[in-house]
Amino acid sequence: MAVCVAIIGKDNAPKFFACANPEEELNFQYKVLSSLDIVEEKLNPTVKTSTADLRELYLGMLYSLETHKIYGYVTNTKIKIIIIVDSTNTSLRDNEIKSMFKKIHSEYADVVCNPFYIPGEPITSKSFAMNIKSIMLQA
Repeated sequence: MAVCVAIIGKDNAPKFFACANPEEELNFQYKVLSSLDIVEEKLNPTVKTSTADLRELYLGMLYSLETHKIYGYVTNTKIKIIIIVDSTNTSLRDNEIKSMFKKIHSEYADVVCNPFYIPGEPITSKSFAMNIKSIMLQA
């Protein structure tokens, strides 16, 4: 089960943030924002090769803490999706994490395609928040 999902814009400004426990939201925001440095390192390798252009959207585990594991995903438009998973949940596999990212990416694409959404603004859709929370609980 994911305990936190964050969507970060290409300018590293938060667009959406959802936590399973609202009391820990500030702690999770700190973890998400600190993981952006690792995302930037993975996106900008020091040695550019021909395989660097064929990058995978799924970045894998960014880092692991005693209590949580943090995973990253970047869209083609440089939108970053971060998922924080409880590290005691050993039943989650890499394929399930990838599946969660693809579902969240699909939901994000749907909300951005809404003609009432203003590009660059935080996502305030209640249905989007409910869909993300259901994805978080499915794992």
